[in-house]
Formats: sequence, C-alpha cells, structure tokens
Amino acid sequence: MNYIERAMKQAQAGNCKSDTNFFQALEEVLVSIEPLMQQHPEYLNENIIARIIVPNRVIQFKIEWIDDNNLIQVNNGYRIQFNNALGPYKGGTRFHPTVTADILKFLAFEQIFKNALTGLHIGGGKGGSDFNPKGKSDREIMKFCQAFITGLYTNLGASIDVLGGDIGVGSREVGYLAGQYKKLTNSNESIITSKPIALGGSLGRTPATGYGLIYFTQKLLEDKGETLKGKICTVSGSGNVAIHAIEKLYQLGAIPVTCSDSKGTIHDHNGIDLVLLKKIKLENRASLEVYCKEKNTAKYVKHEDYVEESPYVWDVPCYAAFPCATQNELQATGAKKLIANDVKIIAEGANMPTRPEAIELFMKHQVLFAPAKAANAGGVAVSAIEMSQNNSLSYLSAEEVDAKLQTIMSNIYTDIKATCDTYNLGDDFIAGANILGFKRVASAMIMQGV
Repeated sequence: MNYIERAMKQAQAGNCKSDTNFFQALEEVLVSIEPLMQQHPEYLNENIIARIIVPNRVIQFKIEWIDDNNLIQVNNGYRIQFNNALGPYKGGTRFHPTVTADILKFLAFEQIFKNALTGLHIGGGKGGSDFNPKGKSDREIMKFCQAFITGLYTNLGASIDVLGGDIGVGSREVGYLAGQYKKLTNSNESIITSKPIALGGSLGRTPATGYGLIYFTQKLLEDKGETLKGKICTVSGSGNVAIHAIEKLYQLGAIPVTCSDSKGTIHDHNGIDLVLLKKIKLENRASLEVYCKEKNTAKYVKHEDYVEESPYVWDVPCYAAFPCATQNELQATGAKKLIANDVKIIAEGANMPTRPEAIELFMKHQVLFAPAKAANAGGVAVSAIEMSQNNSLSYLSAEEVDAKLQTIMSNIYTDIKATCDTYNLGDDFIAGANILGFKRVASAMIMQGV
C-alpha cells in the first residue's frame, strides 16, 4: 500500500464519511507531492504525512445569544487549529449557515500550505459558525460576536492563534470580536486581523486578496509574454475578493464583464460598473438584481431559472476567468464551456472553487491554472503584515503595504515556477504550490522533533 492509500484510509477512519471537502483537498495534495516524496525519503521516515493530515486541535463549542425579541438562540462554533510548525495558527473566521466542521477542516488544511507559500512565519487554522448574519440587526450581530469570542477566547493569543475575516465577517464583526476579547482579558493584544483602521488594522488589508489574485495572475502572464490589458475577464462572486479583483483588473486595463451572488449572475458587456456594484453590495447589501434596474446594458440570470449544472457566469466568453465565490463552484460543465470559448487562464480567488474533474479538463486542454493556495494568498499575507505592525506599533502607508503585497505575490509565483522546473512539472502550478508549501512545513516539523 503506498503513502496515498495509507493516508486516505487514515483520514477516512479518523473523520466523518461526510467530510468530502476535506478528503478532496487532502487527496489533491497527496497526489501532487509524489515527486517530492520520491526524492525525500526522510518525510516518510519521519511519518510526516500521517502527522500533517491530523489537526493539532479541533475545538467545537456552543454559542448562546439573545436576539432582538429577547429569545435565546443557539449556534455551533468551531476553530480548527491544524498546524503551527511555522508559527501561530492563522486563518479566517466564517459566519454562514453552510459552515460545518468539514468545511472548516478543508479550509484550515489548505491554509497551512497557503500560509507557507507566503514565506511568512504563520501556521494554518480556520474557524467560524453556522450563524447567518443576513437579516440580523447590528445589535444581534454584536451579541452573537460577543458570545462567539466568549466561547473561544481562552484558545487565542497573538503568539498562539490569530483569527481573521472571511465570508460573513467584515469590519463590523471584527470590531465586535476584538472588543469582546479586550473586555474578557483586559488586554489590547491583537488576536484578530482585518480590523478597522481605528482599532489597529492595516491600510490595504481590505483589497489585499482581490488585488493579490490579479498581481499573481499578472506575474504568471508576464512570464508567458502575455498581459491582461484589453482582455475580457469573467469574475464570479460579488464579495470583498470579487469586487477588488474587478477593481484591480480595471486598473490594469482589463475588461471585467461579470459578477454574481447567491441569487444570480450579472453580465454587462460594457464592463461591470464598479461604483454601482460597490453601492449595491457594500453600502446597501442588496441583491445584484438591482443592478439591471440602473444599467439597461446588463443581463441578469437567476440561478433558479438556469437549468445548467454550472452557473451562467461560465457561459460568457473570456480570456481569463476568476472564480471568487465559494468552493466547488466551477464544475466540468462550466469548464467545457470556458474551454469551448477559448479561455486562456483560470485563477482561483475563492478557496478550492474548481472541481477536480474541471481541473483535469483545463490541464488536458493546456489552459493555465493558478490554484487558490497561491493566487489568493494576498489576504493572509497582508494579515501577517498587520500582525507585525500591531506588535511593533509601527504602521505602514497604503502604498508601502501594496508594494509589499506585490513583492510577496511575485515571489510566490517565482518560487512555484522554480519548484515546477526542479521537479519537471511544466506548468502544473497546483503540484508546484503543493510541493513547495508541503516542503516548507515538513522541514519545520522535522527540525522541531516529535
């Protein structure tokens, strides 16, 4: 039995059968690191795989809070502290009704290697709750955030585990979480990033994931003698990552023509109106359906009215596609349509948004593929910069942060490309990213002993 079979059996025995997202992420890494394992038998001798695929700690807790009608509500809270070989656990906090231990386990596992790729000293973790912030008042969200931190705070610390924002957790929620930690500990220790500037947040953190995605893509295309300038681009999602990816695409002269949310997809052939998009999503928190009421050049397709398995966003012809919504959103059906429309590159802004069968199709047709753990590492990179600023009480300008972000994303691509060359992987950037990230974490684990 080879190491992949052993590891998958170990994972399936130690987790729920329904942990399909975690198994998917695990298998992708295990398969792609085979060239590394062949050259480094010490990783097998040190039993690194068996050690690295089990979280250091899985925390599940009950969250009780009181809504505006004075009714007691109950939610599940989680924190997966997966691996801290390179530094304190670091990863976002997600508030969404779809949150489960499986979702967070896969996200935390991916986070280990994503954080390693940045070259910064941070480990991997992830957390959140099945709480749904939509439709809740500010007071209800405050009460929930306070209850969440009350259940978790003893496991946090600036050198232990540092939270961050994610889906459903923006500056408002981060402020409430940080405030409750301060009340409970009488400490200004920073245990969360993506904070508002007034609370010690970093300039440039909000757009970092979206900007970083485009910086990585730009560097990859430059290496191929190509550019995004003048190219039609499709983007899924309309949250923080998607909006700032669209913003940076415009700054580089590209033409982003789509965005989407949980209800439907917008296609504006003149290019997405960024001002209107920000007004709808960031100010009013409304459905994208509103977009077409102000822009008659746009087409809106409801997901429920679209019979195809894959969302309409992948029907639109483009040079580059950026899945920035959620995991497993880009399936084989969408991949076939993108390939038929001669797409040149897929760059993942969300975590694991592309199904394995879709990736296989892109590889077969030689479509360049930038995996999430590399392409969307900009957010956590600037979060680590925020941690550094908090510890030193020395704060950088937005221009300085952006320059550091560009350097980090450029270095990630350069290091992955060098890894691909070393192991004769061609343009398999998935394998290159997994090998590089795994190697950095495994080497640190060996140095620290058992």
